[in-house]
Amino acid sequence: MDTLQKPGDVKVAQGSGMELPVFDDVKMAAIRIAGKAFRTPTIESAALNDRLGGRVLIKPECLQRTGSFKFRGAYNRISQLGNDAKDGGVVAFSSGNHAQGVAAAAQLKNVPALIVMPQDTPQIKVENTKGFGADIVFYDRASEDREKIAKKIA
Repeated sequence: MDTLQKPGDVKVAQGSGMELPVFDDVKMAAIRIAGKAFRTPTIESAALNDRLGGRVLIKPECLQRTGSFKFRGAYNRISQLGNDAKDGGVVAFSSGNHAQGVAAAAQLKNVPALIVMPQDTPQIKVENTKGFGADIVFYDRASEDREKIAKKIA
């Protein structure tokens, strides 16, 4: 992969349709999520230090709001939506951590959220997602395409 020459340069992964973030994007994301995402600690692992021959720090994102790092990305992205997009709400598909992250971020930003989830999603994930105020549409993994469902709703 090519290296970036200066802030603002964007490289695109071949065929992905996605722009890769640059350092300035990461700094801006940190500003947007400050005060909303928890500042989780870093924990040093002596066992990993010894095994790998260097200092290893672990960031336990299980202590994050919603229990995973997914909230960070969801809040960052929803924070960038314009007013019209916010009024229209957000649609996502997930059976777990991403669903909860989107639902929690949307709730904090007062944006309606609809999550497309498989019918066999664990009940605790369904309840947590609903608890953050999201509506849920269920689908059958064996016979339905979650991406098509989400696009149709959006």
